[in-house]
Amino acid sequence: MSTQYSILFKQEHAHEDSIWSVAWGKSEKDASETIVTGSLDDLVKIWKWLDEKLELQWTLEGHQLGVVSVDICHTGTIAASSSLDSHIRLWDLETGRQLKCLDAGPVDAWTVAFSPDSKYLATGSHLGKVNIFGVESGKKEHSLDTRGKFILSIAYSPDGKYLASGAIDGIINIFDIATGKLLHTLEGHAMPIRSLTFSPDSQLLVTASDDGYIKIYDVQHANLAGTLSGHGSWVLSVAFCSDNTHFVSSSSDKTVKVWDASSRTCVHTFFDHLDQVWGAKYNGNGSKIVSVADDREIHIYDCPI
Repeated sequence: MSTQYSILFKQEHAHEDSIWSVAWGKSEKDASETIVTGSLDDLVKIWKWLDEKLELQWTLEGHQLGVVSVDICHTGTIAASSSLDSHIRLWDLETGRQLKCLDAGPVDAWTVAFSPDSKYLATGSHLGKVNIFGVESGKKEHSLDTRGKFILSIAYSPDGKYLASGAIDGIINIFDIATGKLLHTLEGHAMPIRSLTFSPDSQLLVTASDDGYIKIYDVQHANLAGTLSGHGSWVLSVAFCSDNTHFVSSSSDKTVKVWDASSRTCVHTFFDHLDQVWGAKYNGNGSKIVSVADDREIHIYDCPI
């Protein structure tokens, strides 16, 4: 295993325009690793990560406007993408075929997230509602109301019990999925919540905001467990590592940072991107990080595990 953090691979001109979102999944069938990227150029691209390099498998057309968010289901077979065109599309990762196109309503799909059992897909709306679609049915099956503002970010807890949403006014809501009840409303940020992520044990929620701060909350009691500063500008994404002890963040200050969750300290900063970094995600075992940015590049980093 590697002993230090380093950049492994750089894919230049991965898209024609800014890359806004990324997901990293693993197929349960053949253990192959897939990276999906979504860009302002309206395209979704599927890449295979093989022998320490990226190979483009499919370029997926269908969205009429920029792709804001992508996710891969936990079985590694289906990708979802949401776009400024108000549509969510489901794609077969093996064939590149479009499986479904969901009309999310006027301007009503931002971040998309698969449920841990891969049966549902959640997205936030401009009206402060979390809409949950059935992957099989392609229809809206539930709606959770925050009674708040435009929802920019969304995350399921890995144990399937909670769903968290982050809004444009800095408010975070945590729902109990079984009952649909709103459990907690957290007011720790004063600016938009770009991203949030639960720890693998579902005990912690990490939030990223335009205020430049990252906050860590204890999910059960809704207590603020830590406020982390280090980025020089908006924090655009956060994602937990499967080791339950580290998470990654990316920012419009062009950096990607790795944090130790228990000591709440930054253990490494990558300075390789030339423009704001919209997304960063770990692979399944936490040994690699992928990041995407306005510089149209995809970077893969080595992480010691």
